[in-house]
Amino acid sequence: MMEKPKLSFWQIWNLSFGFLGVQIGYSLQNGNTSRILEALGADVHSIGYFWLAAPLAGLVVQPIIGLSSDKTWTKLGRRIPFIFFGAIVSALAMFFMPNAEYFTYLLPPLIFGAVMLLLMDTSFNVTMQPFRALVGDMVNDEQRNLGYSLQSALINFGAVFGSLLPWLLVKIGLSNVPAAGEKVAESVIWSFYIGGGILLATVLWTVFRTKEYGPKEHAEYNKIDLNVPENKEKTSILTLIGDAPKIFWQLGIVQFFSWFALFLMWVYTTRAIANQVWGPEALDAKSIGFNEAGDWTGVMFAFYSGVAAVYSFLIPSIAKAIGRKKTYSFSLIMGGLGLISMFFVEDKNMLLLSISGVGLAWAAILAMPYAMLSGSLPAEKMGVYMGLFNATITTPQIAAGLLGSTLILLFGGNPITIIVIAGVSMLIAGLAVFFVKEKMQQ
Repeated sequence: MMEKPKLSFWQIWNLSFGFLGVQIGYSLQNGNTSRILEALGADVHSIGYFWLAAPLAGLVVQPIIGLSSDKTWTKLGRRIPFIFFGAIVSALAMFFMPNAEYFTYLLPPLIFGAVMLLLMDTSFNVTMQPFRALVGDMVNDEQRNLGYSLQSALINFGAVFGSLLPWLLVKIGLSNVPAAGEKVAESVIWSFYIGGGILLATVLWTVFRTKEYGPKEHAEYNKIDLNVPENKEKTSILTLIGDAPKIFWQLGIVQFFSWFALFLMWVYTTRAIANQVWGPEALDAKSIGFNEAGDWTGVMFAFYSGVAAVYSFLIPSIAKAIGRKKTYSFSLIMGGLGLISMFFVEDKNMLLLSISGVGLAWAAILAMPYAMLSGSLPAEKMGVYMGLFNATITTPQIAAGLLGSTLILLFGGNPITIIVIAGVSMLIAGLAVFFVKEKMQQ
């Protein structure tokens, strides 16, 4: 039986380079969607409901894409066709969403914006899941930490650029306040145009620079006997879930509390810091104060992504020294403490110190669960299980979207308390890591 070859640094880089562009788009969505939806007429108490469409779509789409890509063999490969198709749809949705007000002949602006959010996030999911499985397919056991950590670094470099882009465009002269009679600021519109273009360009780089293993090579590297008659019996999703290794469920608990926290942070940070730092001058979604808060949210998200990008390169060495579990747990706990500290901060610059803890957590969330899980998954079902594992990302986001408005009302209508709740959830995730047992099979 042949072992997977050791790949060069640049071969591993090319595997995930397209994720750089996807994350630019994803970061623009995370940092600006609430801002856009409020400008289109959404109320802060109901805005979480608009975000629900995205994780609901991901819950359905990811397992289907994973299962389909496991069974797909084309001239481009088995994962790359899905990456390419998802990128095209993502870019188109990015071009349309900030221009929702110009499509009133089709749908009311707020509804059109919500539909574009659904389409954009669904296609991001179509693109992201095969990228995860592609690394699992291509790298050997020795390079798995490097493969997922490098992917995490590229994701975070993309997140830095995507989060900063509206702020940078303001610095070169574009307006961050909607013009008279318009709803969305010029800087936001052009950010989505630029982000969509880069997304397509980087994905094309991966498409043309990566050669996936063919069916024969894949079988040899993963010890699959092609001479054994193929079992035509269809395996249901429920059967696959039942057969999942125990570590799948153990990591799922950690993922739930991690992503519950992240979703609350992404949805409510702009309004939370607008109220906390800018005060009454930011109450109107079209005000200078609110849009400055929106720009600063982008700066904060870029900062934590920059911290995560640097930390991603350190994770393999740290994990080798103290183990994956301790590295993962420490990172999540630092993220939780950072979010909780925002409650006590009223200076926008000090918020960067708070959000830096989220950077450590984010880098670990993007790398450690996949590095820990992929070694326990059957190679022939890597894609579908990675897709099913996405439910540990989408389910907590659905829960957070449903509970967000209720939590705001319970805690006096102040969104900053939601950020504290997010921090507590992240702390729980950090503690739950200690219950994960690596390499355990059901």
